[in-house]
Amino acid sequence: MRSRRSTLGLVRDAVLLSSLASVASPLMAAKRSKRSAALLVPLTGDRAALGLSIRNAAMLAESDAGALTVLDTCGTAAGAASAARAAVKRGAAMLLGPLSAAETRAVAGAVGVPVVALTNDAAARGGSAFVFGITPAQATAAILGYARSRGVRRVVAVDDGTPWSQASVVAARASEADLGLTIVPVTGGTIPPGVEGDAAFVPGSAVAIAPVLKNRGMQLLATMQTLDYRPDALTALEGAWIASPDPAKFASFASAYAARNGGRPGAIAALGNDAALIAKALRDSDQMTREGVLREAGFDGVTGPVRFRSDGSCARDFAILVPTNGVYDKVAESRGA
Repeated sequence: MRSRRSTLGLVRDAVLLSSLASVASPLMAAKRSKRSAALLVPLTGDRAALGLSIRNAAMLAESDAGALTVLDTCGTAAGAASAARAAVKRGAAMLLGPLSAAETRAVAGAVGVPVVALTNDAAARGGSAFVFGITPAQATAAILGYARSRGVRRVVAVDDGTPWSQASVVAARASEADLGLTIVPVTGGTIPPGVEGDAAFVPGSAVAIAPVLKNRGMQLLATMQTLDYRPDALTALEGAWIASPDPAKFASFASAYAARNGGRPGAIAALGNDAALIAKALRDSDQMTREGVLREAGFDGVTGPVRFRSDGSCARDFAILVPTNGVYDKVAESRGA
């Protein structure tokens, strides 16, 4: 009888455990879904190499391989929307990427979970999408704000015709009143005779124009687009003021990337690494939600500290660098407003 009662007890316990498991399983699945993210990048098509480097960089930040799913966008808006829907169906509570503004708009229209997009087109923000790429307006505000604090009042802004340069000059003119500066825009990548200022803002490559500015007694203001580590370039840029993510942080990241994957990562790969760090921080604190993305403390990474705003934009901190004796010295920090 004792054996029979023991057997019945085991059966009863097994049935009870099975019943509890059936209840707990959806709860556990829900908990897992709150702690997972998906990375949307092109793994096929023209930008597949870039997508692969972003994936490799993101995996450097994520110790739990199962916490980050990587899906192919094929580099198209339709492919990105399809990948986003598939990710959410699998339980992703947050999406990292995609790359372009068109893809970002498609993804934000397809799903309702937070999207930390890698585009630097500020117009792609809104809804569930946060623009995480480094924008021309962010870098422009950083270097012009620093210049204003150093006594600069009149700035000649040089547009060389590239998209980054054009957008940066537009941003400079828009910030004129707020910063108390006079912005004098010029086109063609050069400064005509007779056009003078305390400083020249050259958001594109500034190596060629730097000696000319020195001869004219104008302080060179630049962004990370002008960073150049060739000895002759560093000599030409000596004394310039440059707003950029901290190159020391990037160097450490690049070394870790090369050790695992070989090759040298670019700035967009670094953004992929930082996006994965954001997802990991929110997963660890069980805050993988829109409110979590908007947390007051913000986030830090290879590309520097950021704080997201409710309109989908972000404030980004920059290092102010001055090329001195063949190296880029960090002389100040510009905190994003």
